[in-house]
Amino acid sequence: MSQANIPNITPIISLTLGGTVNLLLASIALEELALAHIVNAEAEKIQYVVGTLFPAVTPPTTTISNLLLINDSVRKTLQDVIKKEMLLQFKMENILDHFPNEVT
Repeated sequence: MSQANIPNITPIISLTLGGTVNLLLASIALEELALAHIVNAEAEKIQYVVGTLFPAVTPPTTTISNLLLINDSVRKTLQDVIKKEMLLQFKMENILDHFPNEVT
């Protein structure tokens, strides 16, 4: 086997301070959108199990133990979403602390 050959790539990237702030804020917005999709998926999971997602779809046979398992799964996922929300809040606060004049 031969050694991998990585070409010498030297891209020139130039960003202004305002452009950097915009990219940071856009990254937060995209992460928030992804988290919103996760929350929506978890809500649809519960709606499917209890039979309120689609009128034409018959839900699976639900037992108390199945409901508790789904509830536990959703709870754990939402806990992770909340942790990520806290990290995004810290990220936003850091941006506002370091670039207060650029954001306003």
